Amino acid sequence: MKLSELSLSALHELYDTLSHKYEQFRAQMLNLDLTRGKPASEQLDLSNELDGILGGFYLLQDGTDVRNYGGIPGIPEARALGGVFLGLPANEVMVGGNSSLTWMYQYIEFMLRQSWQQQAGTSKVKFLCPVPGYDRHFTICEHFGIEMINVDTSEQGPDMGQVESLLESDPMIKGIWCVPKYSNPTGVTYSDEVVRRMATLANKAGPDFKIMWDNAYAVHHINDEHDTLANLMDIARENSTQDSIVMLASTSKVTFAGAGISFIGMAQNNLASFEAFLSVSQIGPDKVNQLRHVRFLVDSEGVRKQMEKHKAIIRPKFQLTEQILSQHLGDKDIATWTRPNGGYFVSLDTQPGIAGKVVEMAAAVGVKLTPAGATFPYGNDPADRNIRIAPTYPPVSQLRQALEVFVVCLQLTTLHKIIGNLEDTETKP
Repeated sequence: MKLSELSLSALHELYDTLSHKYEQFRAQMLNLDLTRGKPASEQLDLSNELDGILGGFYLLQDGTDVRNYGGIPGIPEARALGGVFLGLPANEVMVGGNSSLTWMYQYIEFMLRQSWQQQAGTSKVKFLCPVPGYDRHFTICEHFGIEMINVDTSEQGPDMGQVESLLESDPMIKGIWCVPKYSNPTGVTYSDEVVRRMATLANKAGPDFKIMWDNAYAVHHINDEHDTLANLMDIARENSTQDSIVMLASTSKVTFAGAGISFIGMAQNNLASFEAFLSVSQIGPDKVNQLRHVRFLVDSEGVRKQMEKHKAIIRPKFQLTEQILSQHLGDKDIATWTRPNGGYFVSLDTQPGIAGKVVEMAAAVGVKLTPAGATFPYGNDPADRNIRIAPTYPPVSQLRQALEVFVVCLQLTTLHKIIGNLEDTETKP
């Protein structure tokens, strides 16, 4: 039954029952963590064959010894593997270390030095940020003093009418962050229409506008039914806007999160300029690790088989999350949440004004959640309602415990708000 349909006395009774449960959780001295979307140990074990896979043979097909210096773009075989993730030819892909976040940081710095800062003068460079979104994107912007502008999202992706209107009115907007498939945290995959309109943005914004296409979850399916994403670069070429596209991905949640490889892709002329920028600070990447990944994953079929193994591990955790949320919140009309086909998160919206309190209450009894507001620029969710749930890392037993605490905290916080509003109404003349 909806909480809004209960009498004041029934609300108080439910509040007392849930408060008792909350105190029981406090007595258990819990230490549970749902903060970040990390792979579980069982997922990391899937890639243990990486150790020793080279068997002392370090030569590429062309005879290059990967133990030596050189080759900033990465080995050809790894660049081809990156093309599987990005949907690009190998000559438009560069391969780096375990984190695509490093590529993002370096590319933003490159553009600031090469173009954006010179144009800005005393004005601020600005970026569009679809929300809720990925907190580390926002951290990069904050670090460089880039002003962030929120863009609403739906089940289709960013509100493109809003995006286009903002670009037409402000020439200092130089980019947009995107997680286009199984978005962090909503799990949304951009519709074909959104991708088509995204590909034409440079015609409105100018030649130095960049779409940071962070396809971090491109191959991370949860269900047998997979979302499909249109190829942004192919559509951009049709519109002669390929210079605006910067594509990113990694194997961080495919093999070893701390020892994977990452990919950045763009048109060849842009890749050459970026390579020249990087050459000042590096001689070459870890080509040995790149070769390990090529030997282990091989090709698109190898990636598919690896991700089927991951799916078998994480799907029960998402199913459990849906089960507990539906069981405790489904008929109360106090929260909405996503049911993604892939990715690493469930995005939940509470009633306005209480997300921070829910997270605070959970932390007080030993359950850590991503801070409320983290999915918005500057850590500020204007409605204080979005909470990101990361089910993948803990064992199922711990995940169940953490979610049971979470739903109690959410209900208590909501009840406190509803009861307070009702009592205020009753006392007014």
